[in-house]
Amino acid sequence: MERVAEEVQALFPDARIVVMASDEISSPAAMRAVISRIERHQVDFIIGTQIVTKGHHFPLLTLVGVVDADLSLGGGDPRAAERTWQQLEQVAGRAGRAERPGRVLLQSYSPAHPVLQALISGDGQGFLLQEARAREQHNLPPFGKLAALIISGRDFNAVAKYARHLAALAPKDQRITVLGPVPAPLSYLRGKHRFRLLVKAEKPVKLQKTLRDWLANCPAERGVTLQVDIDPYSFL
Repeated sequence: MERVAEEVQALFPDARIVVMASDEISSPAAMRAVISRIERHQVDFIIGTQIVTKGHHFPLLTLVGVVDADLSLGGGDPRAAERTWQQLEQVAGRAGRAERPGRVLLQSYSPAHPVLQALISGDGQGFLLQEARAREQHNLPPFGKLAALIISGRDFNAVAKYARHLAALAPKDQRITVLGPVPAPLSYLRGKHRFRLLVKAEKPVKLQKTLRDWLANCPAERGVTLQVDIDPYSFL
C-alpha cells in the first residue's frame, strides 16, 4: 500500500492523499477526522485496505480502483469466492453514490472467474445460487460439516509428528473425510510452526462428539497446542 501511495504521489505531486489502514488510523476519533476531510473535499486520493469498504459514504468519489482484486480467491478457503465477491461489491459501491456517475477498475489475474463475471454483469443473486449449488455438491456448510484442527508449537519436528499421529488415528467412518496434515497457510506465526487438518463430515454426523472421542485418544505432547475450530470462518 505504501508503494501505491508513492506511485500516486509521483504521478500527481500536488495531490492530497490520505491512507486509510488500521496501522495508520489507530482510533475512532482519527477515523472520523479522516472521513471529515474527505467529505469536505480536502482529499484527492484515498488509498486504503478493506476498512475503506465499511459503509462509508463519499458523495464526490467517482473512481475506484482495486489492485490484485482476486488475490484472495486462492488459499483453499471454501468461502473465498463469496468473501471476495462481498468485498469487491462493497468497495465498488463507494463510487458514484450521489448524482455523479461512478467507474470501477479491478486488476484481475482471472477475469473469467465467476466472481468477476458476477460483478461485471451485476448478477449477484445468480452468483450466490451458483455458490450454493457448489457447496451442496462438495458437501460443504450448510449442507455438510467442517472442522479445522490447528497444531502449533515452537519445535517443528514435534508439531509435524503430532499432526501425523492425529491423522493416523482419524475416525474410520465413510461419512467423514480427513484432509492433511499440511502446513497451515500461515505456517509460522508468532514464533510457532503450524500444521492443519481439515475434517469434512456429512450433516447427520455428530461431529463434535466424534472429535471429542478422537482427540481423547491423542493427547497433545508437551509444547504442542491443538486448536479445534468447528465450521471455521478463517482457513489461515
